[in-house]
Amino acid sequence: MHYLYGFKKDDVRRLVATFDSDQQLSAYVRWATLEDHGGGAGKFEQGSALASCRRWEKSAQPLTEDDPATVPHNPSPSML
Repeated sequence: MHYLYGFKKDDVRRLVATFDSDQQLSAYVRWATLEDHGGGAGKFEQGSALASCRRWEKSAQPLTEDDPATVPHNPSPSML
């Protein structure tokens, strides 16, 4: 499983979605990114898992104690 984390204004890492593959995660982030400010920072599509986040990061391992069952798995633009 691959984990997508978002950072809001408080700069706390939060799990926002999980994906079966790194390719799915990367494609989703490309779609969700409206403005790329580098280093994972940017503006993101409203309705996406990254909405209201300032930046993102990914990992193949869990980085927080967040429960993956509480976030979308393999979200896609068609889920909006």
